[in-house]
Amino acid sequence: MPRVAPEAEVLRRRVLGWYAEHARPLPWRDPATPAWGVYVSEVMAQQTPVARVEPVWREWMARWPTPEALAEASPGDVVRAWGRLGYPRRALRLREAAMVILERHGGEVPADEDALRALPGVGAYTAAAVAAFAFGRRTVVVDTNVRRVLARAVEGRALAAPSLTAAEQRLAATLVPTAAADAAVWNVAVMELGALVCRARVPRCADCPLAQVCAWRAAGSPAEAGPPRRGQAWAGTDRQMRGALVQVLRERSSPVPRGALEEAVAQRLRRHGTGHLEQVDRCLASLVEDGLVEPVPDGTAFALPA
Repeated sequence: MPRVAPEAEVLRRRVLGWYAEHARPLPWRDPATPAWGVYVSEVMAQQTPVARVEPVWREWMARWPTPEALAEASPGDVVRAWGRLGYPRRALRLREAAMVILERHGGEVPADEDALRALPGVGAYTAAAVAAFAFGRRTVVVDTNVRRVLARAVEGRALAAPSLTAAEQRLAATLVPTAAADAAVWNVAVMELGALVCRARVPRCADCPLAQVCAWRAAGSPAEAGPPRRGQAWAGTDRQMRGALVQVLRERSSPVPRGALEEAVAQRLRRHGTGHLEQVDRCLASLVEDGLVEPVPDGTAFALPA
């Protein structure tokens, strides 16, 4: 069994009290927001800062307020509307999920975690989050922020493990309140605390409601053991190249010839040369395979999906 601090109830009370005062007024937290809006927000917020998500979410919900509306949209329009959120495959998975919701669930987002996990692009975290935040179910929602708060406050470690462990999942489960309504608030409150206060690089311990009961603080805030963790590289990666290619195509209403696409991306990234050309070819091929880009029949030009 995972170790739980004797002050577990104190920890819950402090986090919930802090959240009641400091929660950000995000639109998908409005009780009037339908389950579909909560679901869209969770997909958009994967590996993406909330500040970037909110304006896109508002535009998206105004355009496609229901799964049925999104299911009727073209893949190209969906990718264009995704803007610069990154990982545009999420946009296509959302559209695919909308089609499944329409076909299997009568156009209503399912509340059951197993049914949610059966939707395209939905994993354990998203299913638990939608069940909790859209339907008030008692679930265990564990993201990077939650893991960091519990690693510090309960286990006395600077950072959580590089990837989610079964022990972390069990620990998070022991701290979720029994009542479903309290559990839903607890899940979002811990996430918010990790996002705003118990941050990875510069934690705001002086503003933390857990400062007096935090095991990491009590131990003198020891540094993370082991080699330093490096952030994900961006410049020069295939992910950067794929994003640049999609962005160029988003800005064009007609197919872009291969040479013009290459030149536009080279100017955007300020990169030329043989290595650049090889990367363009590799990334175009992967985008076509993922369904994010379509070649014209003769393969001389590319566009977003029709």
